[in-house]
Amino acid sequence: MQRLAERAGILIEALPYIKRYFGRTMVIKYGGNAMISEDLKQAVIEDVILMRYVGMNPVLVHGGGPEISSTMKRMGKEAEFVGGLRVTDKATMEIAQMVLVGKINTEIVSLINKHGGQAVGLSGKDGNLIRADKVAPRLNGDVPVDLGYVGDVAAIDPSILVTLTEKGYIPVISPVGIGTEGESLNINADHAAGAVAAALGAAKLILLTDIEGIMRDKNDSSTLVSALNISAARAAVSDGMVDKGMIPKVEACITALEAGVERAHIIDGRIQHSLLMEIFTDRGIGTMIAEEGEKVAG
Repeated sequence: MQRLAERAGILIEALPYIKRYFGRTMVIKYGGNAMISEDLKQAVIEDVILMRYVGMNPVLVHGGGPEISSTMKRMGKEAEFVGGLRVTDKATMEIAQMVLVGKINTEIVSLINKHGGQAVGLSGKDGNLIRADKVAPRLNGDVPVDLGYVGDVAAIDPSILVTLTEKGYIPVISPVGIGTEGESLNINADHAAGAVAAALGAAKLILLTDIEGIMRDKNDSSTLVSALNISAARAAVSDGMVDKGMIPKVEACITALEAGVERAHIIDGRIQHSLLMEIFTDRGIGTMIAEEGEKVAG
């Protein structure tokens, strides 16, 4: 009886959030260990399907950098990075597209469909969803390096996503954009997710990562910052509290918030059902970034 009462209490706690976000869009950047561990994979898929069944419109944007690197290695090609971005020649772009669109995307779609959802896989090239410009050369020391087929998001056309979500489908997006000459460009998945959330006017952008969130001391989880606003997030990047792979995550959050997205969250995808904990509980987990002017504690 006690366990039944506890379960009822969980449902009652979730009710205000179900009502608040009914019919609203949630953009989820899916990456890290949550894409590798079978148990975590299943938990994320279950969370996303539940969100759809209670009336939310989840949209997934997935990464796949480690799998691209391992596939390149098997094919005798070493990955090269400059300023945290992959140097992407034509052969590397073909491998990236094969892995992101042909393998990872189809696997996620199949998992969602297998567990009772209705998913549709897309790349950013479908319906001109993600239009991109080639990034400018980056410095490697003092030497400028052309990164090749790497893009920055130039524009999002969300119409195909709106059509799919209105019909009850869960879009799953590979971060491959279309360049000005019709070429494929590799887009950072965090940046892609932030731009998609901005274009859709999402209620939330949620980024799954492999750490607890933003921490004042990266080696001490007790220094987790539970909430901060845009100016504090920018300061965290400029003073080095946020670095390396966390920088594009914070940049994505800022992009989304400045376009009117209500909340952005960086959460630990290594925790089973972390999505549900963030959306449906009073406390939430990880780090929330809010718009400028909103009072936050952290």
